[in-house]
Amino acid sequence: MRPKNIVTEWKPEDAQFWESVGRRIAQRTLWLTTFALTLSFSTWFVWSAVVVYLNDVGFHLTVGQRFWLAAVPGLSGATWRIVHTFLILKFGTRTVVTLSTLSLLVPSIALGVVVQHPTTPYSILLLLAATAGFGGGNFSSFMPSTSLHFPRAQQGTALGIQAGIGNFGVSLVQFLVPMVIAVPIFGALGGSDQTWISGGTSKDHWLQNAGYIWVVPVLVSTLLNGLFLKNLPVRGSVAAQFVIFRRKHTWIMVVLYVMTFGSFSGLSASFPLLIKELFGGLPGGPNPLTYAFLGPLVGSAMRPIGGWLSDRIGGGVVTLACAVILSVGAVAITFTTHPKAASDFAPFLALTLLLFFAAGIGNGSTFQQIPFIFPPREAGPVLGFTAAIAAYGSFAFPALFGWSLNSYDSPNVVYYGLLAFYLVSAALAWWYYARPGCEKPCRPAARLPQGDVPHP
Repeated sequence: MRPKNIVTEWKPEDAQFWESVGRRIAQRTLWLTTFALTLSFSTWFVWSAVVVYLNDVGFHLTVGQRFWLAAVPGLSGATWRIVHTFLILKFGTRTVVTLSTLSLLVPSIALGVVVQHPTTPYSILLLLAATAGFGGGNFSSFMPSTSLHFPRAQQGTALGIQAGIGNFGVSLVQFLVPMVIAVPIFGALGGSDQTWISGGTSKDHWLQNAGYIWVVPVLVSTLLNGLFLKNLPVRGSVAAQFVIFRRKHTWIMVVLYVMTFGSFSGLSASFPLLIKELFGGLPGGPNPLTYAFLGPLVGSAMRPIGGWLSDRIGGGVVTLACAVILSVGAVAITFTTHPKAASDFAPFLALTLLLFFAAGIGNGSTFQQIPFIFPPREAGPVLGFTAAIAAYGSFAFPALFGWSLNSYDSPNVVYYGLLAFYLVSAALAWWYYARPGCEKPCRPAARLPQGDVPHP
């Protein structure tokens, strides 16, 4: 008698199999892993919200040190993604997703403990911030799992839904942190309050709640994954998956996904501190986390739309359009980074949201392209690997912005570099995937029967 968590055959492209067996399993897997992915992004980016407040509770960190604390989870998460790229075909969805979700307890509890001790050495802060990368790594196994579960014609929509809602975890953490740290949610169990010095006044806050708030949801998600996910009979050795590194289009799609998700993750990690450094010293300047969550929110909301749109008009064309918008935004924003008054924040915010908008659409379109370019056994590893490399954006952006502000008292050098990169990406998207007669046109899938899309 076979274990209930193992499926003995998997043929999502077979219409009869899909209707009778596949759809139910795929949709349940999509929503359970999407919940886990949202928690993964929240725990991955929690330091981008917390670093804004560390000096207020007794730490003594320089601008550069704070940007590095926001950057290190990105470095760790991107590196873990390389490992996760090959796990699903080796061990299966249920095994990988359950254990990966459980690992989120480590950064959540570590953060809750360390922020209560302002004398903690900076090296220890960096080490514990690196554990947040566990959440970042999960993307590169969860998304290939979804790719295996759905027919190719539905993968753009399914991947867009999962990644879009998962990316929402970034906005969620930046939105929730200011609220949860203001009240003793866990009572004596959560630790004592901290003196919060701001604007010449003192308040009681519980910064540790920013980590502890994720413990219960992570445990619930782990339990659900262990009970209801299944391991598919689609397997491949790690060595066999290395064939993707010999494919030209693997490396082209890496560049394009760095353009989109690298921008999303990098701006998400940098946005709160950029607001604080550029506008925090102005009379009536904005509270960083009052606005920072809007960027990831816009980008996350656009990702499913990017997948859906690409299923209909072609991912290559959509990716090209996003590259053009990102290029325009990178130029325009340089005129807003030397404010004279708090009112100058509005155009900076609007242009940053434009960058998030284009990056979010492109996140969906690039992931729609990959299943069209590669066969199923290669598409999953390519999804994971491109996501791994692009995640280094969440490390590179804060590190580069911190360097630029320290060296030039301006972030514009970074934006000029991004402009050059976006133009190169636009040329690649046009030549290989969008122009008439291109090598891989990624044309829209045939229209599906009514209702044949992922739903709760």
